[in-house]
Amino acid sequence: MDTRYWLGFSIIPGIGRVRFNALEAYFGDLENAWRAPEGELRKAGLDNSSVNSIVSWRPRIDIDAELEKLEANNVSYFTYHEAEYPTRLKQIYDYPPVLFVKGNLIPQDEWSIAVVGTRRATVYGRQVTEEMVADLVASKISIASGLARGIDSVAHRTTLEAGGRTIAVLASGLDIIYPAENAGLAQSITENGALISEYPLGTKPRAENFPRRNRIMSGISLGVLCVEADETSGAIITARQALEQNREVFAVPGSILSPTSRGTNMLIQRGEAKLVTRCMDILEELNLVTVAHQMEMKELLPENETESLLLKQLTAEPVHIDEVCHTAGLPISTVSSTLSMMELKGMVKQVGVMSYVLAREAREEYRIQVE
Repeated sequence: MDTRYWLGFSIIPGIGRVRFNALEAYFGDLENAWRAPEGELRKAGLDNSSVNSIVSWRPRIDIDAELEKLEANNVSYFTYHEAEYPTRLKQIYDYPPVLFVKGNLIPQDEWSIAVVGTRRATVYGRQVTEEMVADLVASKISIASGLARGIDSVAHRTTLEAGGRTIAVLASGLDIIYPAENAGLAQSITENGALISEYPLGTKPRAENFPRRNRIMSGISLGVLCVEADETSGAIITARQALEQNREVFAVPGSILSPTSRGTNMLIQRGEAKLVTRCMDILEELNLVTVAHQMEMKELLPENETESLLLKQLTAEPVHIDEVCHTAGLPISTVSSTLSMMELKGMVKQVGVMSYVLAREAREEYRIQVE
């Protein structure tokens, strides 16, 4: 199959899955459709708007030049007929006929979870995202998200730091990174996963593109984990799209006083999402079998009385260094230097500005078992 004409039609505005299918069904081959006169396009069942769009745009598109642009930007493209096209994405109703990819998609990526949330993530949201994602990555789960500020960025970065694979779905062409501050992150993702989009090169991130982008995030995934979100946020849109696609939806509960938890709490309250507090909740719901052993980890023991005292002041909830000094009865210089050393050892973790939590002493390791 010559896919170059699929590329050509993907550049024409308003030609999506339904019209691609109509053209393929009538003409048998999209090369014939590309060369077809206006009358034949109408016979294929296209409406006036679509026919006018094709007739207007077709003479302006140099497919060879578009192919050269893709090569120069290290971008590949796949039609939904090709083996490289994500299998799960083919299952959704409104799948994109053509998918642009920068980086590599591998079979492991069929086992992915989309992690979504607010751009204004709280310390709580960041901490939960880091812990959930790290555990999912340890289970060989790929992480999909939207490269946005906040929870999306935390999910991508945590995955990379944990040595996992991550997929970023863009609402623009793959040559236009939005937000621009994530350009470095995007490059790292291409080296350890992929950037994907249904939009051709040069497409700017218009507002209407984002809801459509979200359906791809949920479509390529086993389920969607919503960490923090307001009631009308894009993350909630993604969750609703996941439900329409028969995907599982998971939500992290939060404070009833926090605007960033209104949406996640609403999903749980309405029964649209499963409440999750740990990675295992997700794996159990998806019927992924766990390995009945713990990761081999060196037991972390305090080396002196100061470390022992500080460990007693910390929990899984963030505690500011001033409070640690007060309850431990130690000067800030001693507490600061000791906590820094303990962080290097992996005993504690700094979250937010000068706030610390107790690091977990062991994590369960999971892997996927295909029956």
